[in-house]
Amino acid sequence: MSRFIIIVLDGFGMGAMEDVPRVRPADTGAHTFRHIAENTPGLKLPTLEKLGLMNAAGFETEWMKYSDKALFGRAQLMHSGADTFMGHQEIMGTHPDKVFAEPFKLRIDQTKELLESHGHKVEEYHFEGERLLIVDGAVTVADNIECDPGQAVNVEAAIDYIDFEKALEIGRLVRTVTKVPRVIVFGGSEVSIEDMLAAVEHPRPDYLGVNAPKSGCYNKNYHCIHMGFGVDANVQAQTILGRSGVPVFLLGKVADVVENPAGTSISMVETKAVLERTIEIVRAHDTGFICTNVQETDLCGHRENVPAYAERLRTADEAIGRLLPELAPQDVLIVMADHGNDPTIGHPHHTRECVPLLLYKQGAAPGFIGLRKTLSDAGATACDFFGVPAPENGESFLSYLR
Repeated sequence: MSRFIIIVLDGFGMGAMEDVPRVRPADTGAHTFRHIAENTPGLKLPTLEKLGLMNAAGFETEWMKYSDKALFGRAQLMHSGADTFMGHQEIMGTHPDKVFAEPFKLRIDQTKELLESHGHKVEEYHFEGERLLIVDGAVTVADNIECDPGQAVNVEAAIDYIDFEKALEIGRLVRTVTKVPRVIVFGGSEVSIEDMLAAVEHPRPDYLGVNAPKSGCYNKNYHCIHMGFGVDANVQAQTILGRSGVPVFLLGKVADVVENPAGTSISMVETKAVLERTIEIVRAHDTGFICTNVQETDLCGHRENVPAYAERLRTADEAIGRLLPELAPQDVLIVMADHGNDPTIGHPHHTRECVPLLLYKQGAAPGFIGLRKTLSDAGATACDFFGVPAPENGESFLSYLR
């Protein structure tokens, strides 16, 4: 029996992709890890260093060096932009089509009419010539202004004033109207509609939204569900594995963004907690596919907070260090990311970067598995490992682990 584990350090990039100057010039020069290391004297991540972090990053510091025992690589993003939702769909084996952009203003009247027809009280809030919706006095519906323009609509709820399940009902209605890749329903405690409106921003023409970190919704009792569009879970690794009898566990933000019809999904945010739960599952199951997302690294990138980001990396490094002794000789661990989120680049958005692939299996020969064309190689390798049909995208690198 054996286990295949993927840990996604959300937003942990390793250098801007070659197409960035052409498609995302604001990300030119991005290198999330290098810039965190340069701005954090004394930063030590001994477990990730052992797994080949510096090899994948392409540089050394006074405190961290290349590892001659590491099996490592890097992966490019096949999806357009730099998106958590599509990044995780890609990891699981989806072949990402080019997504489209659409401001919520093009659907706002239709959305308002639909919500009102289902008994919701809907008001408009006007700001600098644009509009967003306030639903039932406790929910805003507007553009997501943190990800790429036009890729998501946010449904943010003050859950002290409205039950989160009611917010999900609103989100499902919004999902039927808008055709952007994601509708994100989220909220937190000790946040009011006044807090959300105080965080409204108009960062670019046609787009109006609530600055989610500024509103305070992440601070306490955070809830979040991502509703995707045009993604088929049936061709993804987690579904193929689960329906083939392999126990599947998705933990952290991946549980929110990836459908898991034949497995167990556990939504969590706090770094130490989600990795502790991962260790518990490893101890309790001698076989299975486990994918864990460490979300707080990404949140620190959005906040442009280098010290907080570095601290989350230390927390993750320590927990992964305690995970390694729990692994049996045949088990596989991959530490990777879904995109970058350079907190020093000058904007609070994701950055289009290559990501690390740090591989661990007892007895595997050290080496470089190359610059992979897609994040889907991880999902394809998981399916190959368990001997089940491959997902629709990706090439297995299992041969390096034998």
